[in-house]
Amino acid sequence: MTGDTLAAESGATAALPRRRTLLGGHRLRVGLLALLAAAAYAVIGLVKLATFRASVFDLVIVDQAVRNYARFRPPYVPVLGAFHDRGLDYLQVADHFSPAYALLAPFYWVHDGPESLVVAQALLFAAAIPFVWLFTRRVLGTGAAYLVAVAYALSWPVAQAVAFDVHEVMFVPVLTAVMIERYHADRPLPAFAAMFGLLLVKEDMGLMVIGFGLFLFAVGDRFRAVCCAAVGVGGVLLTRGALIPMLGGDAEDFWAYGHLGPDAPSAILALLRDPVAAVLLPFGAEDKVDTLLLMVWPTLLLCLLSPLTLAALPHVLERMLADRPLWWQADFQYSAFTVVILLCAGVDGLARLLRRLRRSGDRSIGLAWSLAACAVAVTLVPKFALDQLYHPSFYRGDEVKVAAAREAVARVPSGVTVEAVNSAGPALTSRATVLLWTGQSRGAPWVVADTARWEFPFGSAEEQAARVAALVEEGYAKVFERDGYVVLHRP
Repeated sequence: MTGDTLAAESGATAALPRRRTLLGGHRLRVGLLALLAAAAYAVIGLVKLATFRASVFDLVIVDQAVRNYARFRPPYVPVLGAFHDRGLDYLQVADHFSPAYALLAPFYWVHDGPESLVVAQALLFAAAIPFVWLFTRRVLGTGAAYLVAVAYALSWPVAQAVAFDVHEVMFVPVLTAVMIERYHADRPLPAFAAMFGLLLVKEDMGLMVIGFGLFLFAVGDRFRAVCCAAVGVGGVLLTRGALIPMLGGDAEDFWAYGHLGPDAPSAILALLRDPVAAVLLPFGAEDKVDTLLLMVWPTLLLCLLSPLTLAALPHVLERMLADRPLWWQADFQYSAFTVVILLCAGVDGLARLLRRLRRSGDRSIGLAWSLAACAVAVTLVPKFALDQLYHPSFYRGDEVKVAAAREAVARVPSGVTVEAVNSAGPALTSRATVLLWTGQSRGAPWVVADTARWEFPFGSAEEQAARVAALVEEGYAKVFERDGYVVLHRP
């Protein structure tokens, strides 16, 4: 063995610890970023819960399902069953097919209450950060990876999702991040395992699997593309057409395309008969255009240069073709389903642009774009929910309302069934069976009402006051009244 060979081996051996130290440093920094993001997300949810700004729909729904999973019972959601007049033994998976919620049961073994859901959701949203970092580092370099990871952490779709209770979308960013990053790393087994995991999150996630198949077809992976499309179609048909009705639900509950037809085949035919109208329909309202622009702007529109955007297309069309304005808006959790896909598509779109310009090796452009994407995310913070974190008033809430609400819910004994106004239910759900207080009596012995502030599903505070008066006439007695909150009891 020559001296040169010995020197080379010695250099390689010395470089190995340095490489491990470098990777360890990145793991620490990326982990810290994810932990900070999770803490910020959790603070938003926990403060809202403590100050009576969470809601029965949807926090109590998920809480009841997960608590039953934690006690090894079917995921009954009495609040939803009563609301739909389907009985208190109504199953959560008959509403939205989300058996993935069972994975949250261990959190309830530590703390039995909706606070566990808030923390779990925060951790799951933050868990996508390492995979976004890995994907970006491989494509654009280390500096760009940190900037894009921060852009995701500050992204407005995630902010809006964590600010509105908890939802099944909490599982989607990390699953799509694993699916994209592992496929890009030529590790198909974990990539497709994550893809199959999406089918357990919600009944429409088969559309996202179909979208991933479209992406694979566009990049030339034709066999896997066809398999993904078949799995996606099969998943939608199985969950919506068979499992949900079999479990006691109604597949028509979330059919939001009556303007196109009474069912999926007729809606598709309607779109095919008038393709021009079909193309214009997703842009047919100001809210739709605003949301679509907000979804692609954080990538400086470069996501539109990547075939990876096809993975998000079916879900986006599901929203924008619907007749429900709430689905179009940026105010709720719906955009968080596709935020990772579009952000990674922006990274890929830039890489493709650089290859066309024959500047693939120029990391400075990737760094500049990543800095701009991060800057866009920062500029959008004041317009969305993360803005609340640096306002002291957010942590106090409406102090008069909070004090009255705490006293009101304290009057309700544990272990009872209570009809609670939308904002008060989350404070009771860990120790009582909560039903949503509506204009229709459910016969619960206890009612917590609010006559001063409008609450879903009533039309006005005056309507709520009239409902309280009607309950008194039916035999309920007022046991507490303060600042609009009324507690009623009927033996």
